[in-house]
Amino acid sequence: MKKILSLALSLSAVAAMLSACKPSQPAGATPAASPSPQAAAPAATPVATPVATPGTASTTPDAPAPVAAAPELKDPVAVVNGEKISKSELEEAFNSAVQASGAKVDDLTPDQKLEGYRQLLDELILDKLVSKAAEGVTVPQTEIDAEVAKIKGQFPSEEEFNKQIIAAGQSPDKFTDALKKMLQQQKWMEGQVGDKTAVADADAKKFYDSNTKEFEEPETVKASHILILVGKDDSEDVAKQKLEVAKKAAARAKKGEDFPKLAKELSEEPGAKESGGDLGFFPKDQMVPEFSEAAFNQKVGQISEPVRTQFGWHVIKVTEKKPAGVVPYEQVKKQLLAYLKADKQRKAVQELLKSMRDSAKIENTIPAPAAPAMPQPPVSDKPGA
Repeated sequence: MKKILSLALSLSAVAAMLSACKPSQPAGATPAASPSPQAAAPAATPVATPVATPGTASTTPDAPAPVAAAPELKDPVAVVNGEKISKSELEEAFNSAVQASGAKVDDLTPDQKLEGYRQLLDELILDKLVSKAAEGVTVPQTEIDAEVAKIKGQFPSEEEFNKQIIAAGQSPDKFTDALKKMLQQQKWMEGQVGDKTAVADADAKKFYDSNTKEFEEPETVKASHILILVGKDDSEDVAKQKLEVAKKAAARAKKGEDFPKLAKELSEEPGAKESGGDLGFFPKDQMVPEFSEAAFNQKVGQISEPVRTQFGWHVIKVTEKKPAGVVPYEQVKKQLLAYLKADKQRKAVQELLKSMRDSAKIENTIPAPAAPAMPQPPVSDKPGA
């Protein structure tokens, strides 16, 4: 359901509205503006495995702390310009959000529940304001059907689509109704922000010139490979047998046989029949060391001898190399324009929502978070201090 919701929310201004309620990127974060993001590699490709960072060790108290009482909500939980948001409406939204996240309501502390209620109520208040403003907007049924079909296309089957909706406590009809409402709000929002999201080519060029380091790329190579799998529990005798298979594959490739066809025929990598062993462009630190060393030290067009990694034996063919450098502006211009437009849209929507909220009459019955205690000055034990 998280996948469904993210796809649906991306279609509407509700996404911008909800993002306005949540913390922004930390200072120093920059947009991913690279024009050639790496494609996700299949499971058995020699991608380097990230090292897990151990978390802070927990300590077990001598005695369990007393459990605080669950927060008691008033009904209604809020009144927005005379329209009520009921306790049951908030609880339903809260339970659905927790279920969609994979957590359990019973595992949350009272403070966590209360903070969740606060955040969701803020979103429901904004939703109430935008829904009221957008209620006169008409969305043709053909547009709704097209968006539903687009989202369903992200799933293996309609059965899986419906299964995920039901697992999240929803129904196909409720999802369609919610999508219609989102599209309605989107149209209204677009009409309100209007030309505020326009971005000139000069704006994109100025951003590029001011952030040149963000467009630096390391040296990359484009390679294909044939993988003969060796399991982690396989004996050395088995590994040697697999090596002979890999050597025969390398010999056939060196005699001039078409490498993609060989990969489709011989490679045991999942997806090789579709990709022909093509890994695309990758920097040196993306692959496991043994594979990268071989690929980056090869000449273009050369066929390697079998290379052993944790996955097995690889026969590698490097098809292209790109030196390190800065991505030319023209290659990223389109993405930059889209990024800057989205950023302007986000800011315009935030300003609109703030204005709507400031001018609305809102009664919120959920208590605000307690202010942190002021630090007290240390007490000195010296006389006269």
